[in-house]
Amino acid sequence: MEDEYAKLIRRMNPPRVKIDNSSSPDATVIQVESVNKHGILLEVVQLLADLNLIIKKAYISSDGGWFMDVFNVICQDGIKIRDEGMIHYITKVLENDAFYVPSLNGSVGLKPSEDYTAIELAGTDRPGLLSEVSAVLTHLGCNVVNAEIWTHNARAAAVVHVTDDKTRYAVEDPKRLSTIQKLLSNVLKGNNDLKAAKMTPGFTHRQRRLHQIMFAERDYEKSEEEEEEAEEEKEDGSRPQVTVLDCAEKGYTVITMRCRDRPKLLFDIICTLTDMQYVVFHGVVHTGEMEAYQEYYIRHVDGTALSSEAERERVMQCLEAAIERRTSEEAVELELCTEDRVGLLSDITRIFRENSLCIKRAEITTEGGKAKDKFYVTDMTGNGPVDPKTIDSIRREMGQHTTLDVRWKCSELAKPPAEETRMSFLFGNLFKFQTLKIVGSYS
Repeated sequence: MEDEYAKLIRRMNPPRVKIDNSSSPDATVIQVESVNKHGILLEVVQLLADLNLIIKKAYISSDGGWFMDVFNVICQDGIKIRDEGMIHYITKVLENDAFYVPSLNGSVGLKPSEDYTAIELAGTDRPGLLSEVSAVLTHLGCNVVNAEIWTHNARAAAVVHVTDDKTRYAVEDPKRLSTIQKLLSNVLKGNNDLKAAKMTPGFTHRQRRLHQIMFAERDYEKSEEEEEEAEEEKEDGSRPQVTVLDCAEKGYTVITMRCRDRPKLLFDIICTLTDMQYVVFHGVVHTGEMEAYQEYYIRHVDGTALSSEAERERVMQCLEAAIERRTSEEAVELELCTEDRVGLLSDITRIFRENSLCIKRAEITTEGGKAKDKFYVTDMTGNGPVDPKTIDSIRREMGQHTTLDVRWKCSELAKPPAEETRMSFLFGNLFKFQTLKIVGSYS
């Protein structure tokens, strides 16, 4: 009965979307209003992230039964959304009531696909791991059409979409799937790490699954040595600053974050909070040229605020991990474009391994018969810079038919200005500062 009542309320109050290019001089303003439900904020932010829109500001309010958010966004080239097709698409998707129906398999607004088989991998990171995985897939007649690989705190996670190299469709034979899973599991056990590959016949949202896999791998935990390094970096302002404040008067837990701005930062944070079963009731996001400030007023899904120091500490650790998973501070970005073929990823990663490069993160895509891949690489230690001569050697090995663009790290991160962590951009004097008690800080 409750489910039918919720459906009735949604039909009576369908989602409303307003996209405005005139009220802000430098951004497109997207306003979304709808009946509230758990996870709706993530669904909206995920759509904007999937369209590669950059969120410069955001104002979030979902107290009570109504959800109203405002996002100031720009395209990757720094201008407003001028493409009428994209504007129509955003409006159509967000105003579609089916978009807000709880989705299956942990993904948001996505349906299963028979075009490929999704493989999820998790385990301990080590040099050459991606090369070994891609070599196994090539040997088994699997073509990698899309993939994303993250490494963080000595853990590795990957979501790989493969097709049969002959049929170009998903691998369906149960015996073959079992063989793929067995051999990939053997690769992951190379460091005596008792992990297994997981075969998923349906479609999953890659980046959300990567967050979930990394969370399950407890990549937010650090060794004593890593904790000491984090404290040193905290002093020079190069690490994310995450603080939890207790607002007992209003029954909220207040989270503030300061870190370097980057694309999809808001998605990573909201994804983590949602998967940890927290609800954002109010929030604000402001970004400058290099820095982002975020403030959220949250409760657990059962309506309670964070109740213990251990829970607060865990939330701070997980949010810092969510910020760091996409950042590769010492890595060089290599963008490769060439004709797609079976075994291409295996050959590329083998060349990287033979030239003593360590892959920290990778995005593999194919479109129209072209492979467009991004690799974030360091030297074999995982922390050092890459010798330009190594890049030249790789170019020669890949041949003249492969385009390889290199983006070197050219400047140090901007240090966040010293400010009190108790500042509130969102509500000003609505929540009196004397009711805010700092209960923990982790960086």
